[in-house]
Amino acid sequence: MSGSNGSSAPSGSGEASRPLLRVRLDLAYDGTAFSGWAAQPSLRTVQGDLSAALTTVLRSPDPVRVTVAGRTDAGVHARGQVAHVDVDPAAWASLPGRSDRDPGVALVSRLGGVLPADVVVREARLAPDGFDARFSAVERRYLYRIADTGAVRDPLRRHDTVWWRKPLDVDAMDEAARSLVGLRDFAAFCRQREGATTVRTLLDFSWIRLADGVLAATVRADAFCHSMVRSLVGAVVPVGEGRRGPDWPRALQDRAERAAGIHVMPPHGLSLEEVVYPDDSELAARALATRARRAPVAG
Repeated sequence: MSGSNGSSAPSGSGEASRPLLRVRLDLAYDGTAFSGWAAQPSLRTVQGDLSAALTTVLRSPDPVRVTVAGRTDAGVHARGQVAHVDVDPAAWASLPGRSDRDPGVALVSRLGGVLPADVVVREARLAPDGFDARFSAVERRYLYRIADTGAVRDPLRRHDTVWWRKPLDVDAMDEAARSLVGLRDFAAFCRQREGATTVRTLLDFSWIRLADGVLAATVRADAFCHSMVRSLVGAVVPVGEGRRGPDWPRALQDRAERAAGIHVMPPHGLSLEEVVYPDDSELAARALATRARRAPVAG
């Protein structure tokens, strides 16, 4: 099934295929009680809950398939997640019922009455031609929060902030982090998947100390491989502790293979904050380019 303009998919009754409407969903969730995004048998996942809610609200005879911009791991949160679904036009048109609401507004309202409190769909709207939540994205932005001994430990934020028992030098961590920015092979920081490339463009990796003393990392890239963000953070924490020099993470990265010395940080400190897309006229081209396998980076 594909986009909202001129694409089609078989109808459930076996009749001639009819166009489907692609709908973009902007959502947020607290990942604490989820076994990650991707649906898994006998486990609670964000995709599973969202698909079940959409299937109910849209009265679909089959489970609604949801495509997401970035599949978060168990315990990871999201404020700026983006997904898309392909919807039967009749089901879309029927969402407002007797009201004069926009179907997207009606869908958000109806999902709010079905979804659990730790998942919120903030907006639903028809997607532009060529839009693919996963492949059209040009960058993802994550936030990682650590409260070291110099920070105020707020128990109300214990589910999105990692408490660290040692003081951390934020300037040393920032220096080490910035040395990794660029188009590189991040195999040292990724859990390998057969046939998958680990070449990524890291657009920003930087650290600041917030007003309450919490250390906050901004991590931006065109895409991320499995466990990459938490491994990147885990590579610079020893620098902040003074156990490693600022050049250590870059030396690991140059190996172009999984580095055993990297501690993968806890998931609850991580949140997907934003997914960025190009202009509407470039969406389809971007999706095609992203699907193409990245070539190895020389040197």
